[in-house]
Amino acid sequence: MEYGIQLPVQSQSTLYAEGWEAAAGPADLVAIARAVDRAGFAYLACCDHVAVPRRLAPSMSTVWYDPVATLAHLAAVTERVRLLSHVAVVGLRHPLLTAKQYATLDHLSGGRLVLGVGAGHVREEFEVLQVDFERRGAVLDEAIDALRAALGPEEFPEHHGKLYDFAGLGQLPRPAQEHVPIWVGGSSPAAVRRAALKGDGWLPQGDPRDRLPAQIARLRRLREEHGIRAPLTVGAITEPLYVGEAGWEVGRRTLTGAPEQIAESLRAYRAMGVHQIQVRFRSRDRSELIDQIAAFGAEVAPRLD
Repeated sequence: MEYGIQLPVQSQSTLYAEGWEAAAGPADLVAIARAVDRAGFAYLACCDHVAVPRRLAPSMSTVWYDPVATLAHLAAVTERVRLLSHVAVVGLRHPLLTAKQYATLDHLSGGRLVLGVGAGHVREEFEVLQVDFERRGAVLDEAIDALRAALGPEEFPEHHGKLYDFAGLGQLPRPAQEHVPIWVGGSSPAAVRRAALKGDGWLPQGDPRDRLPAQIARLRRLREEHGIRAPLTVGAITEPLYVGEAGWEVGRRTLTGAPEQIAESLRAYRAMGVHQIQVRFRSRDRSELIDQIAAFGAEVAPRLD
């Protein structure tokens, strides 16, 4: 079972941001990304919001780094860790624009991109960019199909659909990967169906442990019913973690304790059929977070399998 991380600093919703992140910046992101790379994490991830309306700013904040720029910057200072958009709201942009950005990122990083996509949820973002918010699910469905073509091997990709129609337009460089994996985010019935039928992976949106088995069973059933035999990477977002004894209040939901205790709890995800877990650590500053990342990689990860 692999493990990845949604990076701090680059998105600062009050749901999960630590207090020290507000004053953090590029140097902190680089140091943390390098620690993640050293500790054997499968991926590091960045979110996507173009603009946050004033009504949501108190809870979401307006700190949302651009995922392409951020992942490209971090690609240059890491060696092996994969680069995940979790998730790119691809319906806000034409698929050829999205393909140009992410194909270049994959090319420059030597084939480390995982394109996570989602429908989005902030109405004002769609309205200001003149995209139909009510039809965002249908937009995403076709955008995935168009991106399959635009991120494929052809210099002149072709797609003919209801919303997007292109042919005879060349884009170089091509991605370094022959097949860029597309992981579909969301936990609604429509999102799970989309992941099952169109995705290479599923990124749930905060499903608690007791909901995951039914969701995973539905993913498998839908793929079987439609004759899809390709493997699907099933993900899960874990509870907050703290390796060792914190000595400070980390919250009642946080998994904490000795490495074997944490690993034993996390192995339950593998038993459900989860292939990769996304973790987040409680921390009071950058140094503590880096120590937690290192401890997880050295002491918890080897016990996951």
